[in-house]
Formats: sequence, structure tokens, C-alpha cells
Amino acid sequence: MRDERPSITPYPDGPILVRGDVDLRDADGEPIPRNRRTMALCRCGLSSIKPFCDGTHKPAGFRTDD
Repeated sequence: MRDERPSITPYPDGPILVRGDVDLRDADGEPIPRNRRTMALCRCGLSSIKPFCDGTHKPAGFRTDD
């Protein structure tokens, strides 16, 4: 996974997709382990596995601005 150019893409009406060599940390500065090349980060605030998306945005009707 290392040495991959990072990209951060907001998915319409859904999570933020993070790809590449990104050091993800929690509010205390502790590293958050990544087990996948692409991470989907919650932005609706309702996920039960924060900071990752669990799909809760769909039934909640989360919408982003165009």
C-alpha cells in the first residue's frame, strides 16, 4: 500500500473515499489501522464503525450539496 499517490474523493450522498499512502489518525493522534487499499470514511455521522462508513447514510437519507 505504501508509495501510492493519495487521493481523497467525496462520493455523492455518501462517504469520503481515501486511496493511496495516507496516515489516518484518531482525535488523540493515534494511528488507525488500515486493512484495505481504499477506505470509506463516514461523513453523515451515523456510522456504528466510525470513522469508517457502514452504509447507514442510505437509509438515513443523507444528501450532499451538488
